[in-house]
Amino acid sequence: MFIRQARTNNKITGEGYFTFRLVRGERMGGKVRQITVLNLGRHFPIKQEDWLRLCCRIEHLLHSQESLLASEEPAHIERAAQRYVRQLIARAPLPEHDADCIVATADSDITIPSASAIPNSASHVGAAPASAASVSTAHDYQEVDINSLQQTHPRSVGVEQVGLHILSQLGLPEKLTELGINGVMRAAILGNLIGRMAKPASELSTWRWLQTHSALGELIDVDYEGMSHMSLHRASDSLMRHRSTLEDHLFGTLQTLFGLEATVTLYDLTNTYFESDAAANPKAAHGRSKEKRSDCPLVTLGLVLDGSGFVRRSKTFAGNVSEGTTLAVMLSGLNAPAGAMVIMDAGIASEANLAWLVEHGYRYLVVRRGGARQFDQTQAVTIETAGGDPIQLQKEISEDGKEVRLYCHSAGREAKETAMVTRFTERFEAGLQKIVDGLPKPRAEKRYDKLLERIGRLKERSRGASQHYTVK
Repeated sequence: MFIRQARTNNKITGEGYFTFRLVRGERMGGKVRQITVLNLGRHFPIKQEDWLRLCCRIEHLLHSQESLLASEEPAHIERAAQRYVRQLIARAPLPEHDADCIVATADSDITIPSASAIPNSASHVGAAPASAASVSTAHDYQEVDINSLQQTHPRSVGVEQVGLHILSQLGLPEKLTELGINGVMRAAILGNLIGRMAKPASELSTWRWLQTHSALGELIDVDYEGMSHMSLHRASDSLMRHRSTLEDHLFGTLQTLFGLEATVTLYDLTNTYFESDAAANPKAAHGRSKEKRSDCPLVTLGLVLDGSGFVRRSKTFAGNVSEGTTLAVMLSGLNAPAGAMVIMDAGIASEANLAWLVEHGYRYLVVRRGGARQFDQTQAVTIETAGGDPIQLQKEISEDGKEVRLYCHSAGREAKETAMVTRFTERFEAGLQKIVDGLPKPRAEKRYDKLLERIGRLKERSRGASQHYTVK
């Protein structure tokens, strides 16, 4: 065997590039023909001076001959040889009774196998590939030395099989094909999604998981070890471009599968930060970070869920967006039934947003924004939470009869807030006393403006407790 480098052109863009192939010579009709054994792709990582060593190692592994000397090949050549040998074995002809296990050819569309066609093992064992001979119906018992079996390349398969089944039920692979996404990108998208199901992390961590721990590549006949981690980043970009179409398709399928009624909608926002300046992202802006990282540029994510927790719509906003201005953008076009309820927190429940919800036929359940606290214990009823804690509720109907206000009082919450106020008032008083005790000292700073600065810093750390004090 040897490696051949060939120049080719992209059929769409006309761009020229080199592709690499593993080739063997075969005499046919008195002439020697070069037959491509394996396409190594355009991003072949092995340097040319190591090609001969790689081919020799592949030949050695394929013929399964015991070597007199231990292999001293560099680690990167050994890994590449093992990977290409696995691909060659996987592409070997299978017996007829195993034909339903073939999920795809080298350049065909990705096919998700049925549960019965997926092996129930979580690892591969170093045994010879299946023979092409037909299977006899007679019993043929053989003795096997268990200690002679060697486990190589162990992989997980459980969550991958479940994830593929879920995505198949949702019709996602077919929808990706319909959107014109090619096979390599579809494989990267499936890897991203199932990787997040198994071990939520970044694209780079998911790529490492696909390469070293997961058998997803074997299930859908994709070589994730030869895939660049940038493919997973591009897959995320592709999902973002088709986000609205995919969200409508997935939620529509979920409604059909589970018979969901779109009567309740939950809406909220969060944000995340970039550790770089993110100059190329027009939505990256400084604002109030919910992770206490206001020193970094942010982006805001809005999410609309139905009452069962399934995503109906998502959208990214600038990091300094005002939460109250995003409601109409998110709910427009949802085709919610008349009287559907929207649940949101006080940050979004402005008077303008409540008026918009009423105008468009929505009901709402919100935390009241502003206003003085009031509670009449004589008009309250007592209930218990799921944890057995008592809560008192006071119901009040607005003058026009269109709004119900529910005032709540929790003894546990009161005790917690009282303890917090006590702790901060004690700290504030201790800080004042420290300033007073330091005034008689010989080298103490007694300038009036410096004293005001110290008191100002003390008030800043008091978490609001200082509003109950007058300092002279």
